[in-house]
Amino acid sequence: MSLISYSAITTKIRAMQSRLISDEQLQVLAGSEDVCSAADFLKQQPAYADIFSDLDDTRLHRANIEQLLTLSEYRDFAKLYRFSNVSQRRFLDLYFMQYEIDVVKQVLRNVLSRQKTVLNLSIFRDFFNRHASIDLVALSQSENLTDFLAHLEGSAYYNLLAPLSGQNHAALFDYEMALDLYYFKTIWKIKNKILSRNEQKLLDACFGCRLDLLNLQWIYRAKKYYRLAPSDIYALLIPVNYKLCSTDISRLAEAPGMEEFFAVLKGTWYGSTHYPDLNEKPDPELLYHEILNRIYANAGRRHPYSIAILDSYLFLKKREKRRIITILEGIRYGLSSGEILALTAKQ
Repeated sequence: MSLISYSAITTKIRAMQSRLISDEQLQVLAGSEDVCSAADFLKQQPAYADIFSDLDDTRLHRANIEQLLTLSEYRDFAKLYRFSNVSQRRFLDLYFMQYEIDVVKQVLRNVLSRQKTVLNLSIFRDFFNRHASIDLVALSQSENLTDFLAHLEGSAYYNLLAPLSGQNHAALFDYEMALDLYYFKTIWKIKNKILSRNEQKLLDACFGCRLDLLNLQWIYRAKKYYRLAPSDIYALLIPVNYKLCSTDISRLAEAPGMEEFFAVLKGTWYGSTHYPDLNEKPDPELLYHEILNRIYANAGRRHPYSIAILDSYLFLKKREKRRIITILEGIRYGLSSGEILALTAKQ
């Protein structure tokens, strides 16, 4: 049944995967003399040729390029949506919440930092109209927090964020944390209602690890940079456990120092399975990307006729966007190709 229901979408994804930027192409891109040369290189790539064709030297700043890369990401999502059957579309509808929350966060950052630059999301209007639960284009025009919340009225985001606006001490971190927790809890809860048991198991392997590793990052940062008490750390965590059990969480959060933190990490499933010789102290953010890249790549290869192939491709496309932006910024600031590639390796 999986082979029949996924044959069309799997064939489409394999064709799209062949257009992803390879590691060798990333090396060429990182060696570009300037941003203009890098943009010319992207214009030659099948996945970006049409999108970058009209990009001229006057529009080579980060905002324009990032917008075009985002458009490529949305276009790929839309292509997959058109090729999907009813059950696959239910997953994609759920996945879209990630894009929606990304825009909400971006607008919120501008509003709270009092930036006068208004996001131009008009080129995404048709895409958002088909998939979004709120008017994201209208939201992007918000000039202050009052406008921002008014555009969210009637949505779950309003009920989530409006109470924070009445708290004088609420910062961007608090708003973004509330959005993140809402997203992860919603996905974890709803996926079991729309996916078969086999699909749930496959998605759990990817998404569950992602939640565990985010909790691991937050515990690490809370202890190293903010010296938070365990009780305060627990309040920041996603209330989901996959391979990182509640005992692991407690021991990591209550470790008296970083030596003890890494000793506990070595004994977890992530330490024993992915880093059995964890003698050094790896950056948990680098650990996060290394493990997830491996898990998502393997999931798509091992289960090509399942929901894993959709989830894996969308993950790889988003990673490609991050890497290209990092390379372009590295070129802009005059970093060597080696320094740039070292930064992209962390993503």
